[in-house]
This record gives sequence, structure tokens and C-alpha cells, in this order.
Amino acid sequence: MAESAVAFLLEKLGNLVIQEASIFGQVEVQVRLLCNELQWMHLFLREAGATRTYNNRLRLWMNQIRDAAYDAEDVIDEFMFKVERHRHRRLDILKLLKLLPTWVSFADKLPFVHELDARISDINVKIEKILSNKGRYGVENPAASDAWNNASTVEERRERRAPVVIEEEDVVGMTDEVEAVKTGLIGGAEQREVVAILGMGGLGKTTLAKKVYNDPDVKQHFGCHAWVYVSQKYIMRELLLEVIRLVMPLVDAERSRISMMAEEELGRKLSHYLKKMEKYLIVLDDIWSFEIWRVLSSYFPESGKRSRVLITTRNREIALHARAWRLELNHLNQQESWELFLRKTFQVRRRTEGVCPEELRNLGWNIASRCGGLPLAIVVLGGLLSRKEKTRSSWERVLQGIEWHLDQGPESCLGILALSYNDLPYYLKSCFLYCGIFPKDHKIKVRNLINLWVAEGFIEKRGKQTMEDIAQDYLEELIHRSMIQVARRKSDGAVKSCYINHLLRDLANSEAQDSNFFEVYEKINFTSPTSIRRLTIHQNHNISQNLRTSRLRSLICSSTYIEQKTFTSLLELKLLTVLDLPRPNEEDHHFTTLPEEIGDLCHLKYLCLQGWKIRSTLPSSIGRLVNLQTLDLQHSEIKSIPSTIWKLHQLRHLYGSPNMIVSESMMHRCLTDSHSGVVDKLTDLQTLYLRSGSWLQNGRLQKLIQLRKLKLYGRFNNFSELYPPNLMNLELKNTWLSEDPIVILGRLQNLRVLKLMSFAYVGKELVLPSGGFPKLEQLKLDWLHALEKLQVRIGAMPGLHILQINKCCKMKRLPDGLLRLKNLQRLELNNMVRELIEDLGTKEGEGWDRIRFISLIDQDLDH
Repeated sequence: MAESAVAFLLEKLGNLVIQEASIFGQVEVQVRLLCNELQWMHLFLREAGATRTYNNRLRLWMNQIRDAAYDAEDVIDEFMFKVERHRHRRLDILKLLKLLPTWVSFADKLPFVHELDARISDINVKIEKILSNKGRYGVENPAASDAWNNASTVEERRERRAPVVIEEEDVVGMTDEVEAVKTGLIGGAEQREVVAILGMGGLGKTTLAKKVYNDPDVKQHFGCHAWVYVSQKYIMRELLLEVIRLVMPLVDAERSRISMMAEEELGRKLSHYLKKMEKYLIVLDDIWSFEIWRVLSSYFPESGKRSRVLITTRNREIALHARAWRLELNHLNQQESWELFLRKTFQVRRRTEGVCPEELRNLGWNIASRCGGLPLAIVVLGGLLSRKEKTRSSWERVLQGIEWHLDQGPESCLGILALSYNDLPYYLKSCFLYCGIFPKDHKIKVRNLINLWVAEGFIEKRGKQTMEDIAQDYLEELIHRSMIQVARRKSDGAVKSCYINHLLRDLANSEAQDSNFFEVYEKINFTSPTSIRRLTIHQNHNISQNLRTSRLRSLICSSTYIEQKTFTSLLELKLLTVLDLPRPNEEDHHFTTLPEEIGDLCHLKYLCLQGWKIRSTLPSSIGRLVNLQTLDLQHSEIKSIPSTIWKLHQLRHLYGSPNMIVSESMMHRCLTDSHSGVVDKLTDLQTLYLRSGSWLQNGRLQKLIQLRKLKLYGRFNNFSELYPPNLMNLELKNTWLSEDPIVILGRLQNLRVLKLMSFAYVGKELVLPSGGFPKLEQLKLDWLHALEKLQVRIGAMPGLHILQINKCCKMKRLPDGLLRLKNLQRLELNNMVRELIEDLGTKEGEGWDRIRFISLIDQDLDH
């Protein structure tokens, strides 16, 4: 991760030079020297980071570069903290004198500038020494010296392949998969088709493909067949030679002549031969890139004779690119894992009942469970145990050192999984490692993960896309590469939560520890805490006071609570960027208030106090968190937030609670104070959950062109003020609107989701107008107790996929307009009166048959 640290520092330097030109102009020579060295180092580190290095010299050198980059980042951020603190102190003094300057003069900053110049100079000297050590101690880039690249034949490269494989006779739980792949190969259309087996490393893709390839029915069906192992390190000409040698009967003279041909000539010869065959089957095992498929597939002719290509890959995008029929392998369940474990450990092929001594059963079950359903890991550990004594002490040692046993060199289980990590583009590596920061089996909420990625600086700018949209693309790519799994999807198909496989999490933790990316509290020794950049806490602890002396950037607590005394000590961590604290349990102590000192964390970008029982207002100093992007106060008991919140012009996501208000008295001062802000100044705001109030007046929301998701709680007077032009998701709750809101909302051209919840509307009729809601995909009506009639006019909601109606107890009929919603895929009726359900059941016509087919009906109210 050294390259990520250097890249992040380069971006930070560039931004600060622009923002603080008057300061950095005084240290231009040292900053320029630093930038030049960093640019060269970044290029080298990107190449070196493409492989998981086991070269201790290279690893040490990369770690020293990373630490130097961290030191430089600390120097810059400490400087900016001192300038910001000095500015606020000076403002406080001058305000007492009735003066309101908005800047700090350069003379005030001069002592800090001299210190900055000296410290950057020291870092440049340090980097120069590190670079000189590269040549002195023979540190080389593995991309240039890897012996793999010098392998001249496919046979040599095959010999380097990891020897750990899952034998066909050990296949467990794949009966349906074998039949599905066989059907895809033997059945189907006349033209050449592609079948793809997908999944993360170690799931048994190659084993499944081999079992199908060697099946007698498949062998008999295809008169011509070849198996080629591709891998990350391939030579196109050698792959073509391999296919030709397998499919074409060659005498020695022809074999010698063909071995001298160029790539294109080999491709033409192969294509010409395959055209003459009745039908062929080519297996391309372990494909990693689009390019290799693009080239090879051009030599596999469309013969119209039911020929097939079978590929195995970890990357779903490759299968999509090949337009393949796809089979995605799942992890083994616990029983299947246990079955495979017994087969490998006790070397039995079929019947496994009773082979494991009772005194070892629980230990064996724990070892198998630690493999996370990954066949490769079970095979590795089972093979290890098969050679050991069948005693408790022997198995306990294996369980205690399980991570070590799975991570011994490039041919180990984690070494094989690391191939997927190494294949990631550099911009995805930090995002993947970050997923290891959460506890095992934790379902990661995608919204939070994306906001954390943005706050941590992992997301690179790309055209006019928002950082969150780019982060969503990153997530999809990690899912397609089988590095992250989907836990739950939203009703519109978007990923709501995700998780990381046990062994991939072990890999992430191993890489993170090696690169000082993050530390787990339970695994560290606080004798030298200053090197910790990110810290995650998974269990209840009294957080060490040593943290106060560290340069911690991120603190993420997953299942612990923070006492007020401890929280106050955390505010001494002046370089914090992320502070993600948990919801306290019911028995935890209540906070009376948040300290004013929270405003001193000027680098803070992400603050989560979700569920906190702070029964007062937030301190006004929250308005000093000028870099804050995400503020999450959901489910907390905070009564109000100060109007200084509108000063946070970089705020992107504000998650409040239904009972939380913006302090009215402070709001009035805000509106009359030209140096304070109002909501329409938050031009980067994309998400807003808040109780309605006077802050909604004068059409301020209309100016928030980036606002995508809005949740409003409580009554407000003038609904016509609600008109953010690019809004995509709107939820109204307890707003008690008496006039039909659809007249206004139907004009929102980009609205995808609309939820009217719990007395949001108290009228008797809702009319969805012709031409209204052109992009609406989901409509939810929940607890609208007065609603009797719903009308859907011609041309309304043409793209609606999901309609949910819940506890609208006076609605007794569904509108005939539903028949016009040709894209409707699901109708959910929950806790509705029996009369409405019976009416749906008796309606006649083909259209109503379709509506009944897509309906999900929960219990009806007994009226």
C-alpha cells in the first residue's frame, strides 16, 4: 500500500498548494523537490505493488517509503491544524473588539511557515537516503526481475503453478453444477457458445471444469477438445501453440515448422483447422484479462456445429464481455465443508461417518469452519492434518496457527487468493483492504462504506461524476472480481449491504498489517502507538490512554461503547479524519453533552454518533469542522443541532433523526449574520435527513442541485417550496399534508423512489397525473390512514417497477390504472382490509391475472 500513501500525499500537496498559495509559495523549493521525488516513487511502487512480494529487501524499502510519505502528510496536516487553531483564537479576540476579519495575515503564519520549511527539508533528506539504499542494497522491481516472465514455454509456466488442487474425487456439493455445465456444453444453439464458471480463487472452478471436461458424455460429444491453462502471466503465441498441439495431429517435421511461426500465422492455422472439425471444445482455464479473450476468441470460428468454449475466471466482467452463459460457484455450507474436511484429513473417498474420533470432532469442526466454505483452504488444512498425529494437542496447535499455515509463500492458500488482490488496479486495493477493518461476518452497509471510502481519500476524480458514483463503480468492480460478496440488495436491485469472505478478510488483515494500513485493537501492543494510522475496535475495551500520543487518522468502533471521559481524551487526536463510534447499549451511561473541543478536529471528514443518547444540542463549535463531509446522527437522542451546521460547506451527507430540530433562536441569528451560512450554501449536499422547520423557507432547497436523497420529518407550511431539481429519492413522514402533494412531486423529472409514510398525507385521494413521474421506479404508501382512493392516469409512472401499499386501512379497491403500468414487476399489499384483497381476487381479465401473479400479500386487516 505504499503507492496509495504516496498517491494520496501527492493529491493533498497539489490541493493545498492551490488553496494556500500564500503559504506554500514560501516553501516552494522544498515542496517541489518533495513532489518530484514522490512522482517517481509512485510510478515504481505501482509496478512493484502489482505482485505480493516475498522479497524482504523490497518489502523493507517499500515500507520505508510509505512511512516517509506518512511523515510528510503528518507535517502538512499538523501545520494546517496550527494555522486553523491560531485563526480561531485570533477571531475570538477580535470579535470581542467588535472586529470581524475572515483571514489570518501571513505575518501571523510566519513562525509556522519556517517550521514547515525545515520539516519538509528533513523529509527530503530522509527520502534521498532511502532512494540511495535502493541501489546500494540491490533492491529490484519484481516486475522486471520475476523469473516467471522469463519462462519461455507454457510447460515451464505450468510447472510453476501452485500444486494445491482439489482432486475430482474430492468434489463435494457440486452435483447440480456439474449437470448445469454439461447441459450448457452439450445442449444449446447451433452457433459457437461460451460457458463461464465464475467465483473467487479456491472455490473449485478448475476442479469443476476438469470434472465436466473428463466426463465420458462430453468426451464423446466433442471430437476435438483442448485444455489450456492461461493464468495472469501468459504469452499469446505459446497459448496458440498449446491449442494447436492438442487439437491437431502433427508429425515431428510439422511440429518443428509450426514452432517457428509467428502469432498471427499460428492463429490463422488454428482457425482454418477448427472450421473443418465437426464440433470442438476449448477450455481456457484461469483467464484474467479482456485482452486475452478478445485475441483468442478471434481464432475460434463460428462453425455452426455446436462448438463450445469453456472458461474459468474470477472476474465476472470477462464473462459478460464474452457473452457467456454463466455459472457462479458458491461457498460450501457447513455440512459440505465438514464432509470435505473429513475426506482430506482421514484420506477416505466415500463414507465419512464415524471416521473422526469423538474427542477431535469439535476441534475439527472449528478448523473446517475457519475456512469460510472455501474448498482450497479445507484441502490445505485437511492435507496438513492427514500427516499429523490424531491428538487434541496436535490439532489445537493447527487451529491456533491457522493463519500461518494458510500463508506460507506464494503457493499457499492466501498466496493463491493474493493473486486476485495483486490483479486489482491500484485504486481498488485500498478499498478492498478497508473492508477488512470490520468484524468477521459483519454485514457492511454500503452507504456507510462508500462515505468512508470518500472520506479516506480512496476515490479518484473522474470527469463530472460524483465521488459517491465513482465509489459505487469501485464496489461493483470488486464484486465482479469476487473480492466482495453481496449480502442484501434493495428492492431496485442496488447493493444494500455486503460482506467479505473469512479468508479474504484474513488476506486483507495480513496485507494491512504488513503495510501499516490499519490495526485491530485486540491484536496490538501499545508500547509504540504512534505508528498507528487507522484503528478498529471490535470488542468492549477501556480504550488506551496511549492513543492520545498517536497520530491516529481513523477510529472505527464496531461493538464497543465510549464513556464520556474516554471520548474527551479522543478529542486530543488532532489529525483525526474519521471518527465512527457505535450506538451505545441501553445500560450504557448517558452523555449529557458533547464537549466544545470537538470543533478542534479541523481535519475531520466523517463523524458518526449514530444512536448516542446525548439529550441536548450539539455544540456550536461543530460549525468549525470545515472539512466535514458526513455527519450521521440517526437514531440518536440529540434534541437539536445548531445553525452553525450550515457553515459546513463541504458537507455531503447529513443524517438526522425525526425529533431533531435546527435551533430556531440560532437560526434567526444565522439569517441576520452575513458571516454565517444557510442551507442553500451547502452546494455539495447529496443526502439530507432532517426535521422540517424554518430552514426550509424561501425555496432554499431548490438551490441544492446536488441533492439526491431527502427525508423530511414533521409538519411544514408551504409544500411548494420543496423542489430540489435533481432529487432521486424522497421520503416524507408525519408531514400531515392536507393537499395532494403529487401535483408538485410529479414534476421531479429524476425522482426514482417516493415514500409517503405515517401520516405524510391526510387527504382521501391521491391522483397520479398523466405524464407525472417519468422515471419513478418505486412508490411506497405506508400508514396513510385517511386515504380511500388511488388514481393512476394514462401515462403516469411509465417506468414503475415496485408498488408497495401498507396499512392504508380505508382503501378498498385497487385502481384500474394499474393495468397501464406495463413495467410493474411487484405489487406488495401488507395489512390491507380484506375487502381490497377479495376485490383483487375477483377482478377479471388478462391484465388482472398478471397483477395477481406479481402480487405479494401479507396478512389482511380484519375489517
